[in-house]
Amino acid sequence: MKKILIFLVTVAVLLSSAVPVSAATVSMEYDATDLDIPLEENVQASAGIGERLELNVKSAILMEFNTGKVLYEANSDEKLAPASITKIMTLILVMEAIDSGKLKLEDQITASEHAASLGGSQIWLEPNEVMTVDELLRATVIASANDATVALAEAVAGTEESFVAMMNEKAKELGMNNTNFINSYGLDADGHLTTAHDVALMSAELIKHDLIKNYTTVWSDSLRGGESELVNTNKLIRYYDGAFGLKTGTTSKAGSCLAATAQRDGMTLIAVVLGAPTSNDRFGGAKKLLDYGFANYSYTSIKADTKDFTNIPVKKGTVREIVPTVKEEFSALLKKGEESGITQKFELETELEAPVKAGDTVGYVHLYLGEEEIGVIPIVAENGSEKLTFWVCLMRLFQALFTL
Repeated sequence: MKKILIFLVTVAVLLSSAVPVSAATVSMEYDATDLDIPLEENVQASAGIGERLELNVKSAILMEFNTGKVLYEANSDEKLAPASITKIMTLILVMEAIDSGKLKLEDQITASEHAASLGGSQIWLEPNEVMTVDELLRATVIASANDATVALAEAVAGTEESFVAMMNEKAKELGMNNTNFINSYGLDADGHLTTAHDVALMSAELIKHDLIKNYTTVWSDSLRGGESELVNTNKLIRYYDGAFGLKTGTTSKAGSCLAATAQRDGMTLIAVVLGAPTSNDRFGGAKKLLDYGFANYSYTSIKADTKDFTNIPVKKGTVREIVPTVKEEFSALLKKGEESGITQKFELETELEAPVKAGDTVGYVHLYLGEEEIGVIPIVAENGSEKLTFWVCLMRLFQALFTL
C-alpha cells in the first residue's frame, strides 16, 4: 500500500510540473543533428564544368531564376513525393490573395476543426483559436506547420478541397506537367507527386513575391506572446552566403527534401533536391549545387560590334540617311570563359521610307555561342527624318529664294 501511495504522489508531481504542449512546443521538421552541426564554410564546387556532382539524393536540379536556364540536373523529371515542399504552391496562392486584396496580413483567421486536426509539423492550433494571416505565414514558412498551412488554405478558398483544386490549376499554368497535389501541406498521400524540375518552376514563381522573403529569411521567431518558439527548418539561411529561402520537407515516403534559393553578384539560383536519405544529405546536396552554380556561371555584359554599320538611305525623307546605333548591351548567363566564343551577326534595313523617328528599330545584332543564338540587341535610328511632302518642298524653295 505504501509503494502504491508513493507511485501516485510521484505521478501527481510530474503532471503538475508539465508544460502544456499546445502553448510551449512547436513540432518542426528537424533531424536531431540539424540544430547541432553547422555547414562547412563556403567553398567552390569541386566538380568542374561538365562533370557529374556526387549527390546522395534521388533527384536534383539547379536552375537560374531570371532566365529559367537549367545549369545542372539529375533525374529531374522523376515523380516523387515532395513532403512539405508542397507548401511552396500553397504560399504562391496565399501571396496572390494578398496581392489582390483578398487577404491582409492583419486579417484574423479562426482555426477550423480540420486545420487543428493535422498531424506532422504543427503549432498545435486549437479549434476556434484565432491568429492573424501574418502569424500563420510565420508558422507555415518558418516552422513548416501543417495546421497553419490548412488555416491559410481555408481562408483563401473556403475549404482545403477547393484550395487543392486551385493548386493543381496553378501548377498547369506554370507548366508543372508532372505534378499532382492531393493536399496543401505535404503529408504522404497516394498520387501526391511532383518532380525536382516542377519544384524549381514553382519556387521561381514564389520568389517573384518580395513579401515572402520577410518570412523565408527569418531564423527564429515566436507566437502566442513568446510561448511558442519557431526555428527555421532551412538552416542554409543561417550558414550559406546569399541564401534567402526557401522550403524543406521530410516524410517517410519522400525522405529529406529541400528547395533552396540564394543570390550573389546579381545571379539568383534555385537548387532542388528530393529523396535524400538524411537531412544532412539534403543540405549538403543543395549546398553543392549552389556552389557549383556560383563557381561556374555568371552574367556577362556583351556590347555590339558596330564597326561595320553603314548609314541607311531614306526614301522621300527630309534627310538622306539614317545613322544606325546601339544604345544598350545584352546581359547573358554564361559558363565562365565562354564569353570568348561569342560571335555576332547584324542585319540592317537596306533602305527606309520616311517618316522615321529617332529610336526606331532599324535592325538587330544577333549573338551566338556556337550555333545557338543566345540573344539579340536592337539597332536603332540615331536621327529621324520627316516625310518629304509638297508643302515641305515649297517651304524649302521659299527659304532658298530668300537666302539668295
